[in-house]
Amino acid sequence: MKVVYHSTAGRGVQNHFASLKEQGIYVTSCAESDRERLKIVLADADVLWHLLEPVTAEVMALAPRLLLIQKIGVGVNTIDLDAARRRNISVCNMPGANSQAVAEMTLLLMLATLRRVNHLDHATRTGKTQRLMTDMQDESGEICGRTIGLVGYGAVPRLLAPVLTAMGARVVYTCSEAKADAVGAYLSFNELLAVSDIMSLHVPLTATTDKMVDAVAIKRMKAGAILINTSRGGVVDEEALRRALGERRLAAAGLDVFASEPLAPDDPLLSLDNVVVTPHVAYLTAETMARSIHVAAENCRRLGSKEELLHRVV
Repeated sequence: MKVVYHSTAGRGVQNHFASLKEQGIYVTSCAESDRERLKIVLADADVLWHLLEPVTAEVMALAPRLLLIQKIGVGVNTIDLDAARRRNISVCNMPGANSQAVAEMTLLLMLATLRRVNHLDHATRTGKTQRLMTDMQDESGEICGRTIGLVGYGAVPRLLAPVLTAMGARVVYTCSEAKADAVGAYLSFNELLAVSDIMSLHVPLTATTDKMVDAVAIKRMKAGAILINTSRGGVVDEEALRRALGERRLAAAGLDVFASEPLAPDDPLLSLDNVVVTPHVAYLTAETMARSIHVAAENCRRLGSKEELLHRVV
């Protein structure tokens, strides 16, 4: 079975790929920016392992033998699902494979914004720590004693909520309905906006969630609140967020995802000193990749033996 991994593979990932040859799975990697190579490798591919670069109808047209698009991750908003249906191409994701990594990155961004790590790093490197020490007395904060609102209550919030509670935070959450086994108090979205010192987003990008954090929602947020987003960039109205951060109505934001990726170097968000950014890598750890390749390879095996696929979306 011929598989195209649509990203650049590191050494550890390459070793995983090499081990799959014993199972009859032959994986070829292709950098997301290399369109010419993509045309070549997709020509006889059975399976596409997809990370971030959109899989459009045009991309699918390059692969006449394609039977499966396997998302390495959870969100399938970057795949043209209707085009896949028309071609009778199965689409699968892998919920839970990256939850630990995303939960840890979310906590990291909470701490980085509270403790102003970007300022500390710059001041230390430039020898300008004396003034910063004074500022930190008023502007640096802790998780303990704060109300943290989780928007969505899937795998990542389920990992985060007990950790945040153990650190002394009050956890509240909102989703379609209250969960009997949830850690924290269930609130409506508007109630959560009003009480959260830190609001963290954990929802897929859908017609319902598109720009759910817009100018109106931001106005309802607690003054001086922090916004964390490790879900999808389109969930936030970035222009409204930029204005709120620039006016210091919101204290800070920790962002791993953006409406347009990769984020342009001249994006206005990058001019703000109260924003901590990472380039959509919350999911990306060696452990996540090992788990993901295991699931992806299992679906290749199932495809070959005509068994039911894991986590099929289409």
